[in-house]
Amino acid sequence: MSQRHAQLPPAAPGPDPLDPADGALLDAAEACVMAVGMKRTTLTDVARRAGVSRMTVYRRFPDVEALLQALMTREFLAVLGNTVREDGSSARERLARGSARGVKLLSEHALFNRLMDVDPELLLPYAFHRYGAFQRAVLGAYGTVIREGIAEGSIRDADPELLAATLELMLRGPVLAARTEEVSASRDAICAQLETIIDLGLRP
Repeated sequence: MSQRHAQLPPAAPGPDPLDPADGALLDAAEACVMAVGMKRTTLTDVARRAGVSRMTVYRRFPDVEALLQALMTREFLAVLGNTVREDGSSARERLARGSARGVKLLSEHALFNRLMDVDPELLLPYAFHRYGAFQRAVLGAYGTVIREGIAEGSIRDADPELLAATLELMLRGPVLAARTEEVSASRDAICAQLETIIDLGLRP
């Protein structure tokens, strides 16, 4: 193998696992972000909207950044869950179809679009400097499907981590450019082309 995924830029430390009990706080945080944007959301606002004390929020999240990271992780992992779901087809077909579907779902996601409209600079570190929790989850999920595909013979025999990293990088472009007029107008056609390109690129 020519290059290992471990040689790629290191990921940032991950957040604490999402706790189901945090649901009400994350729902309140989402409502605040949709109303005023990320940078103007405070823990006080979230506590007020959730109907709890500020100390209740502080016990789980040390600052608003940790809370908002947990919100993005929850929302975007739900998108990931729709991209690698089982549907009886080969691993290669699932990955190609699911990747295209994931680009469409993420580019149409209300929270993602709110970030792009109001606080796009908050996404820059994850585009240029480090992996976030969502990107690490994508790499892990894609690596798993790629290994399945190699084992069943539907995906060419190559470094699974490198293939997963390459695929994640390839998908960033259409997601980050989703709000441009040209990409927005041709989203379905672009996603269809992505599915074809990924399928062909992974064939043995």
